[in-house]
Amino acid sequence: MAKTVTTRLPDEYVKGLGRIARIENLDTSGVIRKLLAKAIEEWKKDYAIDRYKDGEFSLGQAVEFAEISPWDFPSLLAKKKAHLNLDAEELNSELEAIKWKKK
Repeated sequence: MAKTVTTRLPDEYVKGLGRIARIENLDTSGVIRKLLAKAIEEWKKDYAIDRYKDGEFSLGQAVEFAEISPWDFPSLLAKKKAHLNLDAEELNSELEAIKWKKK
């Protein structure tokens, strides 16, 4: 179910939304939904990576929180200048746990 959310935006944001709406041939609400969905997706990835780097999330927890494939996670870490905190055995164990969780 959709909910209405009201917020105040600086003039430059409103102008930017209008410009994107014209380019994308969308109404302002459509632009806001599209940008917000993208921002939430990116925030979840950043949050998961930060928790993983701090040792608060396992690989499986990070992948689940970020809602991405475990196969995409290493390249995402590389983009963020981070690395896997696992040896080969731990990686296999994590991937097995992820596989069983999805069944």
